[in-house]
Amino acid sequence: MSDTSLEMQFARDGYALSPQMFSSDEVTTLNNHFMALNDARRDQGDTAGLADLDPLRRYPRMLQMHRWDTRSLQFLLDARIGAAMEQILGRLPYAVQTMIYFKPPTARGQALHQDQYYLRVEPGTCVAAWLALDDCDEENGCLQVVPGSHQLPVLCTVPADPAQSFTDVTVPLPEGMHAQPVRMHAGDVLFFNGQLIHGSYPNSSTQRFRRSLIGHYVVGEAEKVYKWYHPALQFDGSTMTLGESQDGSECGVWVERDGTKSVEMRGKTTAVGIAQ
Repeated sequence: MSDTSLEMQFARDGYALSPQMFSSDEVTTLNNHFMALNDARRDQGDTAGLADLDPLRRYPRMLQMHRWDTRSLQFLLDARIGAAMEQILGRLPYAVQTMIYFKPPTARGQALHQDQYYLRVEPGTCVAAWLALDDCDEENGCLQVVPGSHQLPVLCTVPADPAQSFTDVTVPLPEGMHAQPVRMHAGDVLFFNGQLIHGSYPNSSTQRFRRSLIGHYVVGEAEKVYKWYHPALQFDGSTMTLGESQDGSECGVWVERDGTKSVEMRGKTTAVGIAQ
């Protein structure tokens, strides 16, 4: 995909796929590195609310690895990601988070959500760079996205199905909006807007992982981000000082008037830790 089509798809759909941004050798190196980190630092992974027999307890996600792991920091500030982001957004963003998801066989997925619900960027929004470390499809729980939903505000959450999702909240979709799978090859990177509704179903395979390495960024005009995401980094590795956005803001609910569905802003939400 050319830079121009990457930019156009992101503006139209809220996401854009850059195939084979990372080589097979790079993917192998990253997989080996993070599987070793899981062995060495599993007790520091995010196991909150996971039962003893949950496969995610054996392979918990890790957060903010770039603060102590050089390879994670190199990924977060990779020049290829920066160049794609600059093309998509018109200027370089600031880097604020890394995450690794192992998603082993039979693991639950994550219900539909919006990243901006957690990062609370002001003004503007966040952007994700989602690197597939395994080929992913419906069987092993690839990402599901709702094209065009980046045009929506942050929606109010409702309880999620705990049999399908390891996180406990989701956002409802009105009739006519549907999530669709994004099938990816290892080495592909999916860029998506922080308001884009996305999630994943469980990994129904018995042998396949669906590992992914994610960087979260905030748009270059941002002035504030939620407290878990400081310090922000520029792509040269220097620190960027941003203000701290606060708990609680309006969120959107779907209402029907004269047979037409629309979003009405109301109520307050409470920020919690990022999920992906």
